[in-house]
Amino acid sequence: MGAVHPGPPTPASRHVPFGGRRQRPATKVPAAHGAFAVAVAVVAVPLVLLVCLALARAVAAANIRLLTSRKGRDLALLSGLVVAIGIQVVNFGAQRLGQAGGLARLEPAADLVRWVPPASAVGAVDAASRGAYGTAAAQLLLSVAALAGLLYWWQRSLTKLMTAPDGSTVAAAGPDADRKRPGAGGGWTGLLPEGRTGAVVERALRYAWRDPKAKSGWVTALALGLIVPVFNAAQGTGSVYWACFAAGLLGTLMYNQFGQDTSAFWIVAMTVSSKRDAYLELRARALALLLVTLPYATLVVVVTVAVLGDWAALPEGLGVSYGLLGAMLGVGAWASAYFPYSIPQDSAYKNAAPGQGGLAWASMMGGMLLATALCVPVALAAWWVRTGSASPWLLLPLGAVWGALLVWGGLHLAAGRTHRRLPEILAAVSKA
Repeated sequence: MGAVHPGPPTPASRHVPFGGRRQRPATKVPAAHGAFAVAVAVVAVPLVLLVCLALARAVAAANIRLLTSRKGRDLALLSGLVVAIGIQVVNFGAQRLGQAGGLARLEPAADLVRWVPPASAVGAVDAASRGAYGTAAAQLLLSVAALAGLLYWWQRSLTKLMTAPDGSTVAAAGPDADRKRPGAGGGWTGLLPEGRTGAVVERALRYAWRDPKAKSGWVTALALGLIVPVFNAAQGTGSVYWACFAAGLLGTLMYNQFGQDTSAFWIVAMTVSSKRDAYLELRARALALLLVTLPYATLVVVVTVAVLGDWAALPEGLGVSYGLLGAMLGVGAWASAYFPYSIPQDSAYKNAAPGQGGLAWASMMGGMLLATALCVPVALAAWWVRTGSASPWLLLPLGAVWGALLVWGGLHLAAGRTHRRLPEILAAVSKA
């Protein structure tokens, strides 16, 4: 047999000495080309880190009293909602950027951001690589100035925190104290009707503004109810029916009305001595929701139609939205009386007391399915309009009237149950 001759050495084998290890290629600094750019990068990287650290510490020191107050706890609850809404915005933005030529749209923003500290320090490395030494020096100086300003702000906040008294502990006194108390004067409360209805509407709206749990529910429904349909319409993948998403989310605020009162529901129970009292209580709570949800649902439909450019679908969208909103409010009142549960106030992530998770699921999911089923007549009327057999303007009064009937029927069914089961409802909502 002939001798086997080894083939020519491969490129990789040329760099591996006999009995040794493969030599690593020369290390390069990303985005830095040239000795001067590498020197700028050595300064820019720790500068970016220091600016970010100083910014975090300065903001925390400036807001330490806010974070330990009731408003700070409200902000902690709402922070999760900001993240949830931000995820929706990022999702839609990523879809747009994923299209052909999508990243090119960021070039004008990148030209602006490269002058904003601490990104200006990173921009200095790129400028030095291109030979723009003056621009690189200016961008580095911007980051250095920002670092100096943040350190000064941090020092001033710490000094004020340790030497100035806490304003939240100073009691408000003086002849104007009663004048500044909410509800002491006129204002929007003077527009409410007299009696039980006006008092309950005012209480419900004040709870929606002040109670962290109620506020988080309102913010979620208002924000997502507008973002989802409008963004889908802007992408060209939506329709006028996406605007009903706002009515559905806002309608869920009617569910578990008594659970939002927790153990304080006994005050309401003491004032309910007949089915009529229970009906007035529930009707006033529904009216408080309608004062916000009805105009907001209308606004979402109008904005969605404007983005789509399909104004002929406006009456159709309004009719379906009103019908769904009425179904959600009517079923929500019924579910509040038949499936009450307690809402923990000391947890930002739990919406039901231990052992009541199944009850909360049955109330919300079962109620939403029932409300959807009750909207079948409106959906059939919308299909009839789509076939061209009727004018779209017929759907607007039909949806409004059907929704009003569902609210009326749900309130009457819930009123009888509420009056008969007041002790059981109080026990169910007082477990948190």
